[in-house]
This record gives sequence, C-alpha cells and structure tokens, in this order.
Amino acid sequence: MSRRKVLGVGAGVVSGLGLAACGVSKSSGSTSAGGPDVRSIAADAYLYGYSLVLADVTRATSPINQLVRNGSPNDARSRTIVSPQVDTLFALGWLDLRPEPMVIQMPEVDGKRYWLTQVVDAWMNTIHHPSSVHPGVAAGRAAPPYSYALTGPGWSGTLPNEVTQLALPTGTAFLANRIEYHGAADLDRARALQAQVKLVPLRAWLADPHAAGVNGASTGASVPPLKQVEAMDGRTYFGRMTALMAANPGPAADADALARFASIGIAAGAGVDTLDSGVLDAAVRDGQNRIAGYTNPRARTEHGWSVAPNLGAYGTDYALRANTAKVLFGASLPQDTLYPFLDHLDAGANGAPRRYRIRFEPGQLPPVDAFWSISAYDPDHYFIANPANRFAVGHQIPVVPGPDGAVEIVLQNARPGPGVPDGNWLPIPASGTFSLAMRLYAPRDAAVTGAWQPPPLTPAP
Repeated sequence: MSRRKVLGVGAGVVSGLGLAACGVSKSSGSTSAGGPDVRSIAADAYLYGYSLVLADVTRATSPINQLVRNGSPNDARSRTIVSPQVDTLFALGWLDLRPEPMVIQMPEVDGKRYWLTQVVDAWMNTIHHPSSVHPGVAAGRAAPPYSYALTGPGWSGTLPNEVTQLALPTGTAFLANRIEYHGAADLDRARALQAQVKLVPLRAWLADPHAAGVNGASTGASVPPLKQVEAMDGRTYFGRMTALMAANPGPAADADALARFASIGIAAGAGVDTLDSGVLDAAVRDGQNRIAGYTNPRARTEHGWSVAPNLGAYGTDYALRANTAKVLFGASLPQDTLYPFLDHLDAGANGAPRRYRIRFEPGQLPPVDAFWSISAYDPDHYFIANPANRFAVGHQIPVVPGPDGAVEIVLQNARPGPGVPDGNWLPIPASGTFSLAMRLYAPRDAAVTGAWQPPPLTPAP
C-alpha cells in the first residue's frame, strides 16, 4: 500500500464505502426490512478492532517485559520494516502491566543527543512520549537519569520520588525507545548509551534501583503479522477481536460504536460461533477494502509532499487508526516526528537517469528542536543499494550552504562532481521509480501547522 493512502490528501473519506469521519458507517445499520444490516455493522467493527488485532499478532513475535535492542543501523539489505531510517537506534518492548508496573530508565546522554521513549496502548494510541526535548518528569525530578513507572489500569501504589508515573489505559502496551547517533564514528557511543536504557519490574526496582534490566530477542514470524491478519477469515478475526476487547477495553468515547456492534453479537468477551460465517467473511473483505481505499482528510499537500499532522492518537477516528496501523505501525505524534512524503517519482529509464534538486532558501531549513533528514526508497519502500552506502542526507553528514546561504540537495544516481559538497548528495536509482521521506525530529509549530512547508522537488538539467 502506498504511503499516500494514509498521508495523502483527499476531500474527505472515500464515498461509496459508507464511512463517516470517525470510520463508522453513517447509516443506522438498518435494512429496508427494518432489521440490522449485519454485514455493514460487522465491517465497521472490523475497522474498529483492526489496530488491536494487528498489535496482538505482532506482540506474539516478541518476549514480554523485555527490551529488544537494535544496535545495528539499517542498510539496503534491511527488510524488517518498510521505510526504515538511519537516524536513531531502537530498543523495543511489549509490556504486560497486569501483574505489576514496569520501570524504564533513560540514562543521561551527552550534549544535545536526541532521544524519545514512545509508549503506546493496545489500540496503537500514543499515550506518553517523554524525550530529550520534553522529558515529562514530575516537578523536582529534572536531573537525569529519568525513571518512569508504566502502570496499568486500576493500579494504585506509592512510587519513589525519583520515579514518574506514566499511567496506561490498557494492560498491554508497547514502547519504542530511540537514541540519535551521528554516523559510523558515533555508533559505539550510541550503543553504550542504548545499553544503559533498562526495563525492570517495579518490585525489582524497589529492591534495588541499580538492578539490571532483562534483554530479549524477537522470535520473528514465518508469516509477517500483517499477512497473518489479512489472511484471517471472519470467524477467526472477530473471535480474536472480541477476546482482546475483554482484555483491553476501549475508552468511554467508544460506547456508541460498541453498542452498535453488540446489537449484532460482536461484543467484548462474546463468542461469534453463532454468527453467519459468510456474512462475517464478507465484512472482512469490506473492511479491508475500506482500509485500502481510505484517504486521510486532514492530510495536506505542500509543494507535492504529503504531510499528515494527525497521526499517533486517534480518538474515535477508527478508519484513520486502522489505516495507520497497517501502513505506519506505531506512528508517533506530530510534535515528536513529522514525516513529509513524496511518492511515485521517476528515476529515469533506457540509460537516461533523472536528476533532481531540493533547494532550501536561506533561513528555511526544516524548523526543528532536534534534527532532520531526507531518505530515498525503492518502489517497495526499502533503501536503495549504492556504492557510497548512503541512505540519508541532512543529519549525519552536515549539509553545506552555497554562497547565497541556500542549501541545495542533489538527488541523482551517480556521485556528482566536486562542485557539490559531499553531504548534499542523496543517491537515487538509475531507473524505475522511487520515493522520499523527510523526517523532522521534534518539529517546531511552524512545520506542524504548515506555516513552514518543505520545498518542492525540481528536475535538474
């Protein structure tokens, strides 16, 4: 699926699919005969539960309450995730907060090195996001290391003064810790800092705040989680969904939608064996088509770039939540990272590769409190192999302004001549198509609101 489906601009939600802005059918769910339109309601329920089911299938590939660290940068061979980045190292963890809270500690980092710890609930809403820009600690706890207790619903207790509570609405949660690194020469230092990020049960922390965390490794899956979910028939999908709804109830704002789903027998903890399997299978197909056809009505087109300022927390916009889970699993909040995309670009053909430029006028580099980068991807949204092993510009190798103060990024397959500073060249394929992702870490309000816009990609002679 193209990134433009979730990030692209549309006048509204796809007509003909019966979706309102919240992703639930506008109709009352009644047929002309006066009975409930089971297929339509079940299709709405499919969208409602999609992020919950996909998150659970993904969780099954990893250990619980352990950090899985990725200390190796992505390259052209990386196939774990689409649209990878080479700006930060990751440490990921799936949490079960029902037995007790978990404590994550972020060590003191050097200089202005960026870090972010994103904490997501079972429905893929970002609930907490402490970072180097906004640590989010309680008053009087401003000095690192920063310690946070991740607590599940209904937990009550007393925490040490140095620990800030981060309450989660669901017992299942996911965290993604990112630490910036500044290129190959900085990797060892970044890895050493990543090794100091620790996750421990609260009981162990109270017994010894210096207790070591437990590291784990992902078991992987022979079939990717996304493919597993999309292969589920109706009875399998809705059976898993209703069980997960009982374990991780949605918020009060979902009450109207839940009452509507319950009217046809799809409810938390309810079995679906008595429901017509043909109708459920048809609802799955309808739901998948709705996700594939969804266009984000709040996304903007800025000089050709698609910018979505409404990802990471979804409220009752179930269609956006489902589509984002499929295309940008675990998307962060726009105040933490903003991702302008350019898709379906022509790299050239028949021995005539194209060349492009991106020109930032003086004083118009991306407005950020951390850093920015631009990466290029092949048609499958993976890095492009190139002799320089270069996959991004703007961050690890400094860009150099020209005599007029403007910064011009050169995009072409072959290394440009000596007139182009080394940090201003981004390799693209010699033929076919490619896409671009601009990443703004800790973007300023001007980028989030659109007061600042990324400059256009223009052909070069």
